[in-house]
Amino acid sequence: MNNIKYILGSFGDPDEMMHGIDKLQENNIKIHDVYTPMPIHGIEAKLGVKRSRLDIAAFFFGITGTCTMLTFVYLAAAYDWPINIGGKPHFALPDFIPITFELTILFCAFGLVGSYYASTHLFPGRAPRVMDLRATDDRFIIAIDAKENTDHNKIDDLLKEAGALEVKHNERKYISYE
Repeated sequence: MNNIKYILGSFGDPDEMMHGIDKLQENNIKIHDVYTPMPIHGIEAKLGVKRSRLDIAAFFFGITGTCTMLTFVYLAAAYDWPINIGGKPHFALPDFIPITFELTILFCAFGLVGSYYASTHLFPGRAPRVMDLRATDDRFIIAIDAKENTDHNKIDDLLKEAGALEVKHNERKYISYE
């Protein structure tokens, strides 16, 4: 019993899984995570998942792109090679708006992809790890940390009452596809 890291409740229906979450929370049992084959509306609020801060990161990546482009254009057009063309100013901002916008979007896109990979540990080439392989197909999995919640029989009973098709005691954190 000491080797058990997670208790996994496997459900065939999302409504039964949501009922299982309610039952566990009513009994003050902390849920480690929930794995589903499709998005389920309202599950983030029920589990207390914090709002993502990627929008703030996007703003700062965009500002970085804008400042980088405007600095480059100023240095190239007004500082290093000032050329008088038809009496126009060396740093004519309206001329550089399209390319500045494009670099803003480029920095934002690359920055967000990098931030997403860093925050979720989904780096390219890394083998995906899941608690139960059926969670990517047709099962809804509730994972409970067995070390934090010591009354395993109570958890098993609550999951079965909620409609769990199967309750497993997992000794490893993840199952690898390899």
